[in-house]
Amino acid sequence: MPGDEMQQKRALRAELRERRQLLTEAQREAAGIGIAEQLDALVRAHDARSVSCFLSTRTEPDTRRFVHEAVRRGIRVLLPITRADGLLDWAVADDTDEVAEGLYGLPEPTGEVLGPIAVNDVDLMIIPAAAIDRTGTRLGWGRGYFDKTIGSMLKCPPVYAVIYDSEVLDALPREVHDQPVNGIVTPTQTIVLSSARN
Repeated sequence: MPGDEMQQKRALRAELRERRQLLTEAQREAAGIGIAEQLDALVRAHDARSVSCFLSTRTEPDTRRFVHEAVRRGIRVLLPITRADGLLDWAVADDTDEVAEGLYGLPEPTGEVLGPIAVNDVDLMIIPAAAIDRTGTRLGWGRGYFDKTIGSMLKCPPVYAVIYDSEVLDALPREVHDQPVNGIVTPTQTIVLSSARN
């Protein structure tokens, strides 16, 4: 039945959200250091000069350290801004810590707002997720922003999702609109998936 996948996803998201809440500050700090190292190596491996990333929430693996370092190294980093119509606008990250609260309470950049097509110019996309399976199926948080963005791009660059090590799963429920990713970045490893996007 079509609703089965949706119910499975809802239950899994609740479990994953709860697990993230239980992490200690020390675990979060260590994860943030590992994520920054893995993302830095990924950017270098792709020789990326322009990337999209996101500002992590308190429970997500920390991406802010990576964003600051990338900006300092002269890499253009686009950060998403959620819109009510389900699309993402973008803003170029700077080296300040200024953050606004966007829709759904998500941290967002405060710079000049660029339209949805700004992301078409990046060499690499780094996106959030709740979990990823070994075929590249991504479980997001249910609003579909990144699925819509990736699905609408004419020439999508490599897409890597950032999660904790325990969120790499063997299999996830998948719906038609779910867009696969090329790889997974965790605090301890970067996994390139064989089911690379076109």
